Amino acid sequence: MNYERSTHLTNDAKKIREAVFISEQGFKNEIDAIDKHAIHLIFYKAAQPVGVCRYFISNINGVYIIGRLAVLKKYRKDHIGAYILQTAEQNIIKDGGKKAVLSAQLQAQKFYEKYGYIANGPIYMDEHCPHIHMEKLLNKLNLDKEDSLEKF
Repeated sequence: MNYERSTHLTNDAKKIREAVFISEQGFKNEIDAIDKHAIHLIFYKAAQPVGVCRYFISNINGVYIIGRLAVLKKYRKDHIGAYILQTAEQNIIKDGGKKAVLSAQLQAQKFYEKYGYIANGPIYMDEHCPHIHMEKLLNKLNLDKEDSLEKF
């Protein structure tokens, strides 16, 4: 699996996000001003775009926010979400990040917990969907996982 890192929202990334968040899940406010200053990661399997996420630095030094992680429905059993999350973390560490935070849909909380994220705070609504704030301290050891990601 390959990925592209972009400083703007590409057409491939936009199509995946629209398919997952708007068409499938019914969100309305998918594209926002954050897209203009976020780093976008677009993942390809056999040259086909299959997943995406974005991240950006917060107003707290060393803290990055991961968001809009999405995998097209027909690829969700291929563990691509895990690959996307771990790749985003590696990029954040290389960019100098020490901590990743995200707003997880409540139905995805266990997925993020599996990769070391800890829920922090109350459940809240984002549009029509319950979410929870989650955090993970990052360190250089996470970079060692890069070799294990080669299987994708």
